[in-house]
Amino acid sequence: MSTRRAPQTAISVDDYLAGELQAEQRHEYIDGQVYAMTGASDRHGLIVNALAYAMTPAARRKGCQLFSSDMKLRLEISGKTLFYYPDLLLSCDPQDRAPYFRRTPCILIEVLSESTARIDRREKLLAYQTLPSLQAYLLVEQDTQRVELYRRDNDWQVEYFEDGTIPLDCIDMALPVADVYVDVQALDADGG
Repeated sequence: MSTRRAPQTAISVDDYLAGELQAEQRHEYIDGQVYAMTGASDRHGLIVNALAYAMTPAARRKGCQLFSSDMKLRLEISGKTLFYYPDLLLSCDPQDRAPYFRRTPCILIEVLSESTARIDRREKLLAYQTLPSLQAYLLVEQDTQRVELYRRDNDWQVEYFEDGTIPLDCIDMALPVADVYVDVQALDADGG
């Protein structure tokens, strides 16, 4: 989740990475420009936690690493360097183990908010498709039970899931949509 602001003087990748180690707030990096990340709602946090909880056993069985919100994704597109913080990043490549970012995820997930949906559906969708390792990109609605799945083996055509299971082939898993929203439903039942 990020907020765009007016461009400033470009900073180097090394300066960005060093700054992120000291920063109290996370920032995304787009070709020398740095953008502060906004805070997340309770619904956002509950969905991210539910996804991580549901996916972790399958990720471990496959020898993969699952990160929620704090691992950067590094991309190189047309000579430009970008760093994003996906809400969830699943990396199964044993050669992709830099301490502060990954380059070859097989699944990326973003939980949509009103302020990030446009960027997640356009900018990030196009950027993420450039990753040869990426098999699936999920966009998860916060306020309604609906997940959008974009898969390489489906030519990146969107598939919608409001119930049933979502295929996550790179970890041999079918993710129940109900598991994604179980804590949000409990929040709603409590009047949240």
